[in-house]
Amino acid sequence: MALYPRPIENLIVELASLPTIGRKSAKRLAFKIIEMDDEKVNRLVNALINVKKEIHHCKICGNLTDKEICDICSDESRDKSTIVVVEDSSNIISLEKAREYKGQYHVLNGLISPRENISPEDLNIESLIERVKDGGIDEVILSLSPTVDGDLTINFLSEIIKPLGVKVTKIANGVPLGVSLEYFDEMSIYKALEDRREI
Repeated sequence: MALYPRPIENLIVELASLPTIGRKSAKRLAFKIIEMDDEKVNRLVNALINVKKEIHHCKICGNLTDKEICDICSDESRDKSTIVVVEDSSNIISLEKAREYKGQYHVLNGLISPRENISPEDLNIESLIERVKDGGIDEVILSLSPTVDGDLTINFLSEIIKPLGVKVTKIANGVPLGVSLEYFDEMSIYKALEDRREI
């Protein structure tokens, strides 16, 4: 005997297939959706359909947008001489919240990962190289996850961008402000020491 009627089980399976949502969370979400009135469910369904129909990648940087060119790329006040390269569009939001960076972005839509069969050809790298070759770029800042795949991608990108005569840097990794050193693993402390700078 099945624990749930097939429509509920199907909904749980689909919700559990989303990142960071396990079966328990999916079950709670499924039952919450069942309790919602029809109008709320229709709004949720329409929001899902509309995001799939209307959101696509900016033709310049690869950021998610509902326009041909995203708001950042079309903003004439931004510094056109620097590009921060990020793994995905959510990273742009994190960097923008800091309100320090005023340049352009480029979204790779992933990282090079041999174990997951993701090669450079699978990522948005060719258009980055074209942007650099078009001129006017002084610095490319690599802001990628401090993981094995992130480091592999950083090494690959630096090897193909440096010969183009552009400065290539990466963001520092290490210990965040306001937290005691005793809570950090060896690799975080190692990275903090490695990326130290003169004061």
